Amino acid sequence: MGFYWLLPDVENLKVNSSPSKGIDSLEAFAKRLIRSNTLEIKLERCPSTIEIKETAPPKRLLAPGRPKNLKIHPGKKVKVPPLMGVRDPHQRARIIHALANHELQAAELFAWAIVAFGDAPKAFRRGLLSILTEEQEHCLLYIGLLESLGHSFGDFPVTGHFWNKLDPIKTPLGFLCTMGLTYESANLDFANEYIHEATKYNLTDFITVLKKVHEEEIRHVAFAWRWFKKFKPPASSTMDTYRQSVTPPLGLHRARGKTFDIDSRVLAGLGEDFITACQHQEPRRPDGRPR
Repeated sequence: MGFYWLLPDVENLKVNSSPSKGIDSLEAFAKRLIRSNTLEIKLERCPSTIEIKETAPPKRLLAPGRPKNLKIHPGKKVKVPPLMGVRDPHQRARIIHALANHELQAAELFAWAIVAFGDAPKAFRRGLLSILTEEQEHCLLYIGLLESLGHSFGDFPVTGHFWNKLDPIKTPLGFLCTMGLTYESANLDFANEYIHEATKYNLTDFITVLKKVHEEEIRHVAFAWRWFKKFKPPASSTMDTYRQSVTPPLGLHRARGKTFDIDSRVLAGLGEDFITACQHQEPRRPDGRPR
């Protein structure tokens, strides 16, 4: 049974924010977020009075605007310390910096989906906005941790890893399988792994943030699964639909970490067949190496 009370209240979404000048629709808000080259605008909450139209013209935006200190670098030029680096404050800052960038990319990509799939159901786009808002909050929380370590967001180079995976995504189903059922599914495990490591060194503030991110990630995966079932072709099986909706090198081997959090996936309502198939995959890194 799926615990869908964990889902964001997408039907009655209320975001505490004053309307931004010239932002009169959800699509306008999302485009502004993506194109902006200031972090303040990227993390600005959506106005609570925003209009969500029944449909809007779909538009694919190719890349985000970024401030100079957060411009996207090739992945090979960006090094993030391994998990064990959590114990060292300087390495921990670089890890947290990478996590903040992951959350910023996630906010940008959910905004991207709002614009790219303007003809998708209104309730679906409301859900994207709800998740986008939580990704902004996660980014801010990591920025707070960075500042407590004497660093600012932008002190280290960042990648555009998530942005690099957008070209093959042509449908809402493809987006859900890539973001929700692959990246966010894997984050259920990654967050736990960081929590376990941070607990060794009594890093209370870091643990608190990670637990909040983990809890809300369950909701994000639940949202992806609920809409996956709505968009899935009736004649196609769950696993065939997933495999046909993601583009290699993505797949179930990237939808999990070295550990595997079954309980969170059950809470998210994932089907037993999907959980079992994912559990029995060998987890792999982006470069193809085993984790």
